[in-house]
Amino acid sequence: MTLPGQRTMQFYLLKSKIHRATVTGGNVRYEGSLTIDSRLMDAVGMVPYEKILCSNMANGNRFETYAIPGEPGSGAIILNGAAARLGRKGDQLTIMSFTEVPENRARKWKPRVIVLGKGNRIVNRRGI
Repeated sequence: MTLPGQRTMQFYLLKSKIHRATVTGGNVRYEGSLTIDSRLMDAVGMVPYEKILCSNMANGNRFETYAIPGEPGSGAIILNGAAARLGRKGDQLTIMSFTEVPENRARKWKPRVIVLGKGNRIVNRRGI
């Protein structure tokens, strides 16, 4: 119950996750970001320039950047700028975004998750 003038508690929860995304390239000269096939972004509800957290399963590196849409259906997962130094072609990433959820919705919250297979094609979906 919220009293007058009192804010409801907010929880910072996983909103979107792309699991087992295979890095398809890198461009250290680009200003920064992670290029993601726009169909994959749409599948989990990510928007252009959204802040993301990435973990590289090959080397354990974790980094924050922002998502930019790549060509739809291309399977592109491209490390740009400084992030290009944190992985290489063929590495698998987990790409996550988060959102604030009010307390009354937090316990029933379901993130949108896709798991990718060969060619960065969707092989499993959860919470969608």
